[in-house]
Amino acid sequence: MRILLTNDDGIFAPGLAAIYKHLVKIGDVTVVAPADSRSGTSHSITLQQPIVCNKVDIDGRFTGFSINGSPTDCVKIASMQLCDSPIDLLVAGINHGANAGINIYYSGTVAAAMEGTFLKIPSVALSLAAEEKMDFETAAEYCAKILSKLLPLQAGAVININIPELSKGPPKGVRIVPQSIEGFHERYVRRHNAQGQTVFQFKSGPHRDSEENQPTDTASLADGFITITALAPGMTDYEKTRQLQNKQLENTVP
Repeated sequence: MRILLTNDDGIFAPGLAAIYKHLVKIGDVTVVAPADSRSGTSHSITLQQPIVCNKVDIDGRFTGFSINGSPTDCVKIASMQLCDSPIDLLVAGINHGANAGINIYYSGTVAAAMEGTFLKIPSVALSLAAEEKMDFETAAEYCAKILSKLLPLQAGAVININIPELSKGPPKGVRIVPQSIEGFHERYVRRHNAQGQTVFQFKSGPHRDSEENQPTDTASLADGFITITALAPGMTDYEKTRQLQNKQLENTVP
């Protein structure tokens, strides 16, 4: 199995190294990741500037390609230039911080996995809930066990996996749940810098109380469960599209 491993925390991130050790047991792993942290870059790509690529040594444990670009850039360049044969599986992570709820839309980790599905590559995004001490090694063990049960994945599949805070003990179990769209408690802290300019610092808190009638990823993660969510690459609302078609708007403009 030919595996592409990437992330959005940067090629030297401990979460990437932790899952790498498990992936090499099941396939031939190529690492292509951003040169530095690109968290929150969503599905951005580099258009106007050349992208620098360097082969780097990761603390003597393995080598990989460092890309001066976004996670999406990494997947595109890997599939089109750096990998000599087709990729059987794309793994993004393990991310520093959960990617659940509306955070999925901002996540470079999930975007990398989604880019894989655009390219017909089975893809998995892996994340660990943020806390003061991150136990990526244990998280990687859980992720590897789940991957062993999920594989093989169909081309175009994208699976989002989150590990809860491990300082609170082992996960209570695994829940296969939908994405929450309730959002999080967020705010901006206003202050002034040394130049007297007004600056705003983003702060994020816990997810809002869910009004949904079934368990979701954010609520289940907060309750101490590993969450698994199958994501879809398209954003079309087919029911509303059918409703618009019934209005016969096509005949509005002669």
